[in-house]
Amino acid sequence: MINRRHFLRGTGVTLALPFLASQKLPGVSSSRSAKPQPRRIVCIGNHLGFWPGGFFPEGEGGNSQLGATLNPIKNQRNDFTVFSNLDHGTSGGHKAVHTFLSGIRKEEAAGFPEKNRTLDQAAAEHCGSATRFSSINAGLGEGTSMCWTRTGICIPPVNNPAKMFDALFVESDAASQKIQRSRLQHQKSVLDAVNDSARRIGSRLNATDRNKLDQYLTSVRDVERRVQMSNLWLDRPKPKPPIEPVLEKERMHIEEIPLFYDLLTLALQTDSTRVATFEIPMAFKTSELNVGSYHGLSHHGKEAGRLEQLAVVEAYLMKQFGYFLNKLRESEILDQTLVIHGSGMGNASSHSNKNLPVILAGGGLKHKQHIACPAEDHKRVPLCNLWLSALQWFGLETERFNRSSGTFSDLEFRT
Repeated sequence: MINRRHFLRGTGVTLALPFLASQKLPGVSSSRSAKPQPRRIVCIGNHLGFWPGGFFPEGEGGNSQLGATLNPIKNQRNDFTVFSNLDHGTSGGHKAVHTFLSGIRKEEAAGFPEKNRTLDQAAAEHCGSATRFSSINAGLGEGTSMCWTRTGICIPPVNNPAKMFDALFVESDAASQKIQRSRLQHQKSVLDAVNDSARRIGSRLNATDRNKLDQYLTSVRDVERRVQMSNLWLDRPKPKPPIEPVLEKERMHIEEIPLFYDLLTLALQTDSTRVATFEIPMAFKTSELNVGSYHGLSHHGKEAGRLEQLAVVEAYLMKQFGYFLNKLRESEILDQTLVIHGSGMGNASSHSNKNLPVILAGGGLKHKQHIACPAEDHKRVPLCNLWLSALQWFGLETERFNRSSGTFSDLEFRT
């Protein structure tokens, strides 16, 4: 078997070998091997995490006993792996939840080459203009500040399913396209002027200021890339909507989750994007579930009545996660889609950011249901090691991601 990911490396140039029809791809019949499926990453973040007592399985590997929280997805246990004792070594409770996909607090971002860029945005940069949207960031309400660019900017989620449907499937009218084209041209002119000014003053700066200027120009180049990407897709027709239009209506909050998962599945299936995120905030209506305030229930203090109501909310969230995995399987893209579900909050009741709840699903991996990483401080495995392995699975040629100390060796990431 020829490995498609072999590369020819020359002096500063990396060329991917073209796909050859005679190559045999694992799990793909010869009739479909001429067009291999692209890989995709989806990250789902829940601000309040999950109650540890119901989330983490007992035992390890395939013989582990799933906790009550995971009961709604027990029939899909061969499609996911739960990890325990993984975190970023951070603290701060609610103020550290935003580190889930980066491992870096926003206050520390200036000390890192790529600020607090998150896993999803690293994957989006790798995709470039291969799809209409380099990434789609969705969520309920204001989300949970989960997605950050290499310039240290937080990307707010799209929280309106109707607007998300329009972006995916509804063509802009001529007047709107003209306005958008003019806006893009104006942005390009401003960026050109910034680059010209930077070149003129660059030679007169000392080493410290040149370093600051280089960081600034990196931000400018990121904006340029996005402008070019928008221009590239402006005149290309959008895919035909395979479902009825999603109309504006009164906000439903928690009941909108399956609709968002439907739209994200369609976005991936139509190759409108290969990177998507979904954010679940700490405050949303739970009256549909006949329980109290979600945030209030998360501070249960081990009170039986509150834990019982919290279990109802968490079971609903996990049921919808199982629904999403089923949609991906029905669309025949689960094996090419790596789905991350978790939180930057380990125990909301005590505001702990340790031992984060993390699930990895799909991706064609040989899942082990539960991997218990070392709990001892001197043996702890950084969560960023898992994120690095996920990015390498996605196709990034990188040996480091933020606080990683290496790749994650306890799960086989087949390539």
